[in-house]
Amino acid sequence: MLLRHTTDKVIDRQALTINPAKTCQPIGAMYAALGIQGCLPHSHGSQGCCSYHRSTLTRHYKEPVMASTSSFTEGSSVFGGQSNLLQAIETIFSTYDPEIIAVHSTCLSETIGDDLNQILTKAREEGKVPKGKHVIHCNTPSYVGSHVTGYANMLLGMTSYFAQHTGISNYQVNLISGWIEPCDMREIKRIAKKMQANTMMFPDTSGILDGPLNGKYTFYPKGGTTIEELISAGDAKFSLGIGQWATEEAAKKLEYKCKVKYDICDVPIGLQATDRFITALSRYANVKVPQSLTNERGRLLDMIADMHSYLYGKRVALYGDPDWLIPMTEFLVMLDMKPVYIVSGTPGKLFESRMKEILGEKVPEAKFKNGETADMFLLHQWIKQEKVDLLIGNTYGKYIARDEDIPFVRYGFPILDRVGHSYFPTVGYHGGMRILEKILGALMDRIDRDAPEEKLELVM
Repeated sequence: MLLRHTTDKVIDRQALTINPAKTCQPIGAMYAALGIQGCLPHSHGSQGCCSYHRSTLTRHYKEPVMASTSSFTEGSSVFGGQSNLLQAIETIFSTYDPEIIAVHSTCLSETIGDDLNQILTKAREEGKVPKGKHVIHCNTPSYVGSHVTGYANMLLGMTSYFAQHTGISNYQVNLISGWIEPCDMREIKRIAKKMQANTMMFPDTSGILDGPLNGKYTFYPKGGTTIEELISAGDAKFSLGIGQWATEEAAKKLEYKCKVKYDICDVPIGLQATDRFITALSRYANVKVPQSLTNERGRLLDMIADMHSYLYGKRVALYGDPDWLIPMTEFLVMLDMKPVYIVSGTPGKLFESRMKEILGEKVPEAKFKNGETADMFLLHQWIKQEKVDLLIGNTYGKYIARDEDIPFVRYGFPILDRVGHSYFPTVGYHGGMRILEKILGALMDRIDRDAPEEKLELVM
């Protein structure tokens, strides 16, 4: 493969990204919009852009992803896409009858300078938005940020448009969900229910992108956050953002607009991050932690203690989104593993300080970077310099894993060549056991593969 020609000599790059550890903003906006019940995401750009965004989500979730497009032509690219979007809104409501159209921009519409706010205001003034229906929007230029940025921008659009403060508290805690799998959202809601916490999650893709096969196709599945729930976010007593990069701007907007105070916690991956999430939810919802969750924690600890010898000192390389890389790195350090190489294509100043805090003196040899030139080419160069025992990241890492003969655990987005990631949660204590099982499976399979015949053990 071509990756075998990767050199171990790292040259500082200022304006070149090779095999980025991210994808583009509109994909994140589309995924977030799918977490609203009765919502049709709309891509304001060319058909090709929308097809790419839909196909990537469809391949990851193995579910049909519905979205519409403004279908730019050469004329739209020169004269602007206003007429295309106005016509699209009218056609979508008359043909597909969604409750909400969630419009996001693309490279093309951003480059020519289309003003989405002005266009949507015109659509409402001209009566193209039926009574009781809604159109929201966010700007998602693909040439900056990442899919996480696009997700965060759509969440900001949701809170800006829907959240309302009536002055009468509903005493709920808003759980603002970062980019996690539908099963992870379901698991977080299960934990909140066990704690008897009064919560509302948005967005919520559970029941939409992990729905059952029952012989009947539903264009708008019954899962997701409802419009009424989004409106109620403004009367909550507190908001808890799950993942800094994806949720902080929406939480800030809620505080500014509706005086709902907020806190941000890491995605509850592994032991410590889950402890912090449950402690925060207990405090802000004023509920106790039930014994059943303490027992779940104990089972994770028991599994760690039983299998520690297979984990100790193993060198790990990771790549992906900062909101899961940070708690995952913390979890690996807690397992006495050594996360030595970490890259994320998503920009953000907090990444470096968090990594220094987590790795510190425990893994002094670690290298980490995020932003435009923090790509998989750089990760591969680091691996060339000194091998690792395990690689963790999305499907695109399979080429590095194959060429360098490294055990590989698929995690993050997108995963295109395996199933299960959208059905088996990796958050919470149960999710920690799932991650541990996947890591141990990869490492122990390698031990079996490489063992000479006389050393192959039945019981490991």
